[in-house]
Amino acid sequence: MTDEQLLTLTPDVAGLEKAAAILRGGGLVSFPTETVYGLGADARNDAAVAGIYAAKGRPSFNPLIVHLPDMAAAETYCDFNETARQLAGAFWPGALTLVLPLKADAGISKLVTAGLDTLAVRVPDHRVAAGLLRAFGGPVAAPSANPSGKISPTTAAHVAAGLGTRIDAVVDGGDCAVGVESTIVSCVGAPALLRAGGIPVEALEACLGHPLQAPHDPATPTAPGQLASHYAPRGKVRLNAPYAKQGEVLLGFGPVDADLNLSQAGDLTEAAARLFACLHALDAMGADAIAVSPIPDHGLGRAINDRLKRAAAPR
Repeated sequence: MTDEQLLTLTPDVAGLEKAAAILRGGGLVSFPTETVYGLGADARNDAAVAGIYAAKGRPSFNPLIVHLPDMAAAETYCDFNETARQLAGAFWPGALTLVLPLKADAGISKLVTAGLDTLAVRVPDHRVAAGLLRAFGGPVAAPSANPSGKISPTTAAHVAAGLGTRIDAVVDGGDCAVGVESTIVSCVGAPALLRAGGIPVEALEACLGHPLQAPHDPATPTAPGQLASHYAPRGKVRLNAPYAKQGEVLLGFGPVDADLNLSQAGDLTEAAARLFACLHALDAMGADAIAVSPIPDHGLGRAINDRLKRAAAPR
């Protein structure tokens, strides 16, 4: 793009057709899902996928999620076992990504898989995302539409502020309802949790009838969002803080006196939906030191704490 302002498309038939045409031409389009805004490219096009890495400044060893309109489409690219079918049947469309064996003839760019023989796939539960996927008619690789390691976007304005004209367009579908990225489960061998996210781990384990295996070493990611330092605001983050020290801005949870509050009522669903918006707001305030109230580590709290730990990691 050479324009000074990012092209913003409306989430109607005309806008989605324009977005699909950009994808077919090898361009980059940001679009909303129920979790966060994704940065989409044709997952079969090496040059287009390379454009994602370039726009985000993303390490090339970090794989991408491929978004598809339904399970039938996913089965054309991946091999499903009984566990994968069980989870997909219960939680798709929705905020669940499955890592599955990649079919030899799938035609997916090796840049998407980071050279692995597995593929991360999901079916988003969002009207605009589903409409774009149907209009495009192919696999769309789409990490979160933010500079690598920075705060994920939950509005089109966040996308424009973070990536600007490094990408071709954004489809403005309003605020994202879930607000944290998808939960990622590997279904290669025994099912394992690779990333906590928008589907609580407890719900997945109840569906399967047994616990998921624990995540592995984040230094060698097999799925997106496993790097130790990620989702970072500009300011230094201190976690599990009952109060702010001098010079700190307090990001609260529950009935605390805070500069910003994820949920005054202590509602984890509200907190997840507001997390990235609050981190963006802290950047806008110029916060150099950020204290964060303790967050319960169950349900969506696990996903929130995962993002906050990565935001606080050394960088």
